[in-house]
Amino acid sequence: MLELSINWNPSPELFKIGGFAIRYYSLMFIIAFVLGLQLMKKMYIADKISLEHLDPLFMYVVIATILGARLGHVFFYDWAYFQNHLSEILLPIKHAQGQSILFGLIKNYTFTGFAGLASHGAAIGIIASLYYYSKKVIKKPLLFILDRVGIVVALAGFFIRIGNLFNSEIIGKPTHSNFGIVFQQLGEDFPRHPTQLYEAFSYLIIFFILWRIYWKTDKKQQQGYLFGVFFALLWSVRFLIEFLKEPQIEERTTWLLNTGQWLSIPLVLIGIYFAVSSAKRHT
Repeated sequence: MLELSINWNPSPELFKIGGFAIRYYSLMFIIAFVLGLQLMKKMYIADKISLEHLDPLFMYVVIATILGARLGHVFFYDWAYFQNHLSEILLPIKHAQGQSILFGLIKNYTFTGFAGLASHGAAIGIIASLYYYSKKVIKKPLLFILDRVGIVVALAGFFIRIGNLFNSEIIGKPTHSNFGIVFQQLGEDFPRHPTQLYEAFSYLIIFFILWRIYWKTDKKQQQGYLFGVFFALLWSVRFLIEFLKEPQIEERTTWLLNTGQWLSIPLVLIGIYFAVSSAKRHT
């Protein structure tokens, strides 16, 4: 029988210094933000927007992404744990008896990086920060900036899911066949659906669709269209792939849907609304 499974056992760490580890996941975040900044610069030039507005945009989106994603994970998925570990909500550490970090200065904790991030929380955080940015900095309608940031966020999603793959997290369900990825890092010997790759390449396709719409059509003049298409496609992908994922935490499904899917449904509908109604705003 043709062997289609891949044994996956990379170290998630690039290197480690004094108890602090630099992870591939962190590298993927950096690549996503730096590349996204360059793409935004290209669009700002095309839209005749002053490039001096890019630096605050970068700062707001970085902070909002990390803070929103972290709080989203805490409150949407794992409040039962964090209500008793409040210090771990915003600090990249986790209680671990007998371990220490920062050259032994902080005891009984291990450095985790900002693991435990929820994309739904990131979406809320980014939109909130862009509302402020649109009013106080760029002085353009919120939908104008959402249309453009949505394009680069789709690309960022690709890199973040590759980072999840290196961490052997957000894993898929067993395939019960010889197809899939064997996460040896988790001590397993059976293949699972590579849901990180399913999502990563879906987001990459969404990015190319939005990028082409921006440059090859006049749809960017219809405020809300690109944002609507982005939301509808991205959260539809998320909804569908959730059927193949293992739950991120122990939770009861409701009507065969998990927390991530219930959170995705209203976002898909919001996307459809903005895409369909954008023509009216343009007239």
